[in-house]
Amino acid sequence: MTVTSVSGFLASGVRCGIKPSGSTDLALIAHAHGIPVTAAGVFTSNKMTAAPVQICKEFLVETNGQAAAVVLNSGNANAATGEKGKSDARTMATVTAEQLGCKAEEVLVCSTGWIGYPLPIEKIKKGIPEAVKSLDSEGGLNAAKAIMTTDTVPKTVEIKKETFTVGGIAKGAAMLEPNMATMLAVLTTDAQVDASSATKMLQEAVAGSFNCLTVDGAESTNDTVLLLASGKSGPTNQEELAEVLKEACASLAIQMADDAEGSTKTVFLSVTGAATDAEALKGARDTANCQLVKCSWYGEDPYWGRIAAEMGAAGINFDSETITISYGGQVVYAHGEAQSVNESLLKEHMAGRQIKLDVDLGQGRGTAQIVTTDLSHAYIDENMRTS
Repeated sequence: MTVTSVSGFLASGVRCGIKPSGSTDLALIAHAHGIPVTAAGVFTSNKMTAAPVQICKEFLVETNGQAAAVVLNSGNANAATGEKGKSDARTMATVTAEQLGCKAEEVLVCSTGWIGYPLPIEKIKKGIPEAVKSLDSEGGLNAAKAIMTTDTVPKTVEIKKETFTVGGIAKGAAMLEPNMATMLAVLTTDAQVDASSATKMLQEAVAGSFNCLTVDGAESTNDTVLLLASGKSGPTNQEELAEVLKEACASLAIQMADDAEGSTKTVFLSVTGAATDAEALKGARDTANCQLVKCSWYGEDPYWGRIAAEMGAAGINFDSETITISYGGQVVYAHGEAQSVNESLLKEHMAGRQIKLDVDLGQGRGTAQIVTTDLSHAYIDENMRTS
């Protein structure tokens, strides 16, 4: 269930010494024999853009959407590192290309970890030959583990269709906010698609998955989602491929929410009946990022008052008499007042890992969906230190 579930792709995950823990911290995903294939990328919109993101964008333009491999390190974001950071990102690509026998611009580069610290490029240079040597058709899980930072489990996906397969890996556990999340994701497929179409498909898949995920309202500097498509399976139904990419990204996004730092609840928030889709999304995001609301989820409290108050403060069309709020399919507030509920069933729903929250604003036909999490003591413990 990884990038190597797709025939022709190899991967590895090795230790190069970036992480003090000694865990694996360097991953490589490559098409067999260093052959460039169709490539597409979607990146953070944060203007504090990390060096590897800048280099990836440049390379995709230079190659007209072609890549033979992706090299990724964890433990250091190579962000806020100036010209040296960009030089180091290029060095990662160059050294990898030399080992694979392809061009430097055909190697995409990703980094994740602490911001503002110089990349230990010498350690990475020494680790890349080992990563190349370790490339294996079963190495996808090792790669998924090597890109983890505060993640507790690797995130992987595989979707097999009759004529093609999509596989993927991702990391991400905090600073999860559109657009996108503190995340890296690499998808592979044997479907045939041109670079322009692949980019459009990937943008649409990200928009409905990673960009609908928020944990703490913070947007990272390194967010990257990449797609490599070999075309090995031949002509592919493009609409079907687009839908499978959406499904794969959605799976990875939910896995990230389930593993978000300190979270005990994954909340699926649906807003309907808004004046417009944009207003539905505004209300959903404001509610999902409200600390009071998040704390109530942590306390397994279906308190509708905080939901209604946040929707009312979102600057969207709102009427307290038309909003309906439901938890787990039970209406807890409607017609301007609290509603009778089955307390035992509601308590059972709130005690589960996943919570379903539906809000109908009664203002129109606008809709939006957000995946989010609660806020716990453990999140604070994780993020109050920088070393």
